[in-house]
Amino acid sequence: MSNPTDLKFLVVDDFSTMRRIVRGLLKEMGCNNCEEAEDGQVALNMLKAAKFDFVVSDINMPNMNGFDLLKAIKADDSIKHLPVLMVTAEARKEDIVLAAQSGAAGYIVKPFTKATLEEKVQKIMQKLAATA
Repeated sequence: MSNPTDLKFLVVDDFSTMRRIVRGLLKEMGCNNCEEAEDGQVALNMLKAAKFDFVVSDINMPNMNGFDLLKAIKADDSIKHLPVLMVTAEARKEDIVLAAQSGAAGYIVKPFTKATLEEKVQKIMQKLAATA
């Protein structure tokens, strides 16, 4: 399953415009199987209820932020294998370190292009394929 177009994505962001942008970029990459969640709690419920292959999550959100979502995913045996790409407006070093320590598969700073997103997703999938 190394081809990103076969993957089912969950895009998590409290800002609907940002979810639409990410979803649009994924669609341009050929990834049409994509659902959205407006915060970490909604995302976690969706991840437990249905099968997803890849999570793209904002960090700053109400109810449950991206770091809490990431920790919840990594603490759950049924979904801890999922790659999580963290998205944020701030390129703070401590956020990048925390994301890596918490098990994020990658980190991307807004605004980003289709090429940046595509490269990150492909790198993450290659890494997963190598460890599978």
